[in-house]
Amino acid sequence: MTATAASPPAPAAKPVTVPTAEAATTPTAEPSPKPAPGELVLSPVKRSGLADQMKSGLDAPICLTWELTYACNLACVHCLSSSGRRDPRELATEEAEAVIDELQRMQVFYINIGGGEPTIRSDFWHLVDYATGRGVGVKFSTNGSRIDAAVARELAASDYVDVQISIDGADAATNDAVRGEGSFEVAQQAMERLHDAGFSGFKISVVMTRHNIGQADEFEAVARRFNAELRLTRLRPSGRGAETWHELHPTDAQQRRLYRWLLDRPEVLTGDSFFHLSALGEPLPGLNLCGAGRVVCLIDPIGDVYACPFMLHDEFRAGSVRDAGGFQRVWQQSELFAELRRPQSAGACASCGQFDACGGGCMAAKFFTGIPLDGPDPECVLGHGEPLLDAASTRPSPAPDHSRPTPVTFLPRKL
Repeated sequence: MTATAASPPAPAAKPVTVPTAEAATTPTAEPSPKPAPGELVLSPVKRSGLADQMKSGLDAPICLTWELTYACNLACVHCLSSSGRRDPRELATEEAEAVIDELQRMQVFYINIGGGEPTIRSDFWHLVDYATGRGVGVKFSTNGSRIDAAVARELAASDYVDVQISIDGADAATNDAVRGEGSFEVAQQAMERLHDAGFSGFKISVVMTRHNIGQADEFEAVARRFNAELRLTRLRPSGRGAETWHELHPTDAQQRRLYRWLLDRPEVLTGDSFFHLSALGEPLPGLNLCGAGRVVCLIDPIGDVYACPFMLHDEFRAGSVRDAGGFQRVWQQSELFAELRRPQSAGACASCGQFDACGGGCMAAKFFTGIPLDGPDPECVLGHGEPLLDAASTRPSPAPDHSRPTPVTFLPRKL
């Protein structure tokens, strides 16, 4: 696909304070009671044994996330990679093409491209063409600022490109408090252009926080309006999110209501990011396990490979695509990934009757809140993470930080 992207909008200077109204912060479903150990229900994936196969790793990742650049015209307060400034060491076009060739040989079906704002890279559309021309599908996440009418038409005409528009509120006040002034209108314009171009089923992606979780029904309505698919993901304390997680992460009551809401809507996509909620009883759709280094990983803009997009820290760096043997050697032979694929101890969760349902939760959430990796998830729905969270005296710092010295947000442009 060849597209001429619009220039980025002019930045505004000051972020907006996050609202704290609790009155409208949860879906309307009743909270779930804590299940007794005998009420545990395993997902079909776990009953079939497929989950055990996934735990031991695959020859190639199911989903590979690739952050093409840290450059971004936003400064979202929960950004997992603290994006803003471009890293001058980022992979050159030829290096990126070589990675795509390698992924094709490994039979990776699609890559999930993000950033930063990936469309800022001058070779972005070329790399999309290069990947799809070799049978590697592309899904890219964007704030929508460079989706003009012409780009929308070309995207709608492609069978191998999917688009994910990110918003963090169903209205401007809620969204812009997290993503920056004017960002909601820009995202709305992008969605309207994709819809008008006939792009059916593009994704609307929302990170769930205590300030937008009560808008779940409204997000669903937005997706229906644009004939799109809704994708809800979990907030992790990664990047700038490490500093805002304690303020933004949903309360226990909100999590329980969200769990019931998701059970009633299996068509809502989650990227398997809420598997810690499966400890409440009936499992949510998906693998219901941590896929870090097993079925997923991340390539960052300079080619470093990490266990998952939310674990940007030296302890979870497995190697680089610039090393001898490239990505395939990292994926198949790195010591870190080999360790992650070995059977893991239940640790402090061994005595919990719901461990087989939640697997102990998210490693990134534990690591960046100072909880041991064999400890409970900080948002454990049975409350086992709270004492360790309160007792954590130090927390690892996400690295590196690419934030701009002055927060950059933008105002919408009239095109």
